[in-house]
Amino acid sequence: MSIKMGTGDLAKYPFLNEAGEYLRQSGFGWDELDRPDTKDIIERAAERVRTAAAGNVYEKLDRYETEILTFIVTLIMVKSIGLEPVLRKYALAEARRAEKFLTEDLKRQSDAQRRALFSKIFEDLFGLKIDVTEDGRLFKVRVTDYLMRSSHFHEQEWKMINRLVQGGQVFLDADETVRLVRNELSVLITGRVKAMNLPTLPQSIRQKVEELRTELAPRYEYRTYAVTDYPPCVKHALEVMGKGENLPHSARLMLATYMLAIGKPIDEIVEMFKNAPDFNERITRYQVEHLAGSKGSRTKYSVPSCEKLRTENLCFATADCNGIINPVQFGRKRRGGNK
Repeated sequence: MSIKMGTGDLAKYPFLNEAGEYLRQSGFGWDELDRPDTKDIIERAAERVRTAAAGNVYEKLDRYETEILTFIVTLIMVKSIGLEPVLRKYALAEARRAEKFLTEDLKRQSDAQRRALFSKIFEDLFGLKIDVTEDGRLFKVRVTDYLMRSSHFHEQEWKMINRLVQGGQVFLDADETVRLVRNELSVLITGRVKAMNLPTLPQSIRQKVEELRTELAPRYEYRTYAVTDYPPCVKHALEVMGKGENLPHSARLMLATYMLAIGKPIDEIVEMFKNAPDFNERITRYQVEHLAGSKGSRTKYSVPSCEKLRTENLCFATADCNGIINPVQFGRKRRGGNK
């Protein structure tokens, strides 16, 4: 069964080639964006960039044709702003937006429609073949495809030992199936932006780009943290964060609990995560407070042991780590304290 992509589908998945073809057939030209009646498109595109930069997902889907064009304008804005952290945050936010719509569609549509959607998005874009179980409740992917994509997930539920596997296939629900390709979708969108050759932009877009660059640039004047006395695992996490790259959940937990253990204030710890592409201050603060035992279960979390960090590929031990079993012990011997 083939799938016909309507404007509603293209508004949800504007990274598909059909969206570009739709715009070409519409005959819309860039010069038209200087017209007063297209101001809304510029404003919505800027809102989409700001929402992503704040670590949130742009959820509007009320005017299909407008949202398709808004996506293209947003790509041009992000390219023109020229800040790598903005691009990372934007690509991740767009991937999460598509993830939301994909999950809803896979739960709602018939088996035939779902298979067609799989072919259009999962297989065509990412080479990932997915089958539906007979009862239509679960999805199946080849073990090799699963391992290749889940290797960068550190949560326990993604480990093969915790999955249902039969006949060389791994069983997933709709949410897990879509989550499996979020990273690839983010990479796809990043690649699209980097590969763009910018046209001569209308004045309306140039003005908005300058406004956004002035507004966003100060957020990414990264703070360099002193890492001399930190253990290698913590130092590595800070270096990754300083580049604006994503840390896996387990590394974030290690970093936050370590900083709490050595007495860093919560405000400073939250600030350390500011460079993360998916940073959301409200959520980050709650999570750190939860780890500190001041929110949620009121249980204070301990720093993961060196053994646990090794099993999660988060250990970067040096000779100075000899004799310690937990990162909080790092440096005590050299300072004259007890191990």
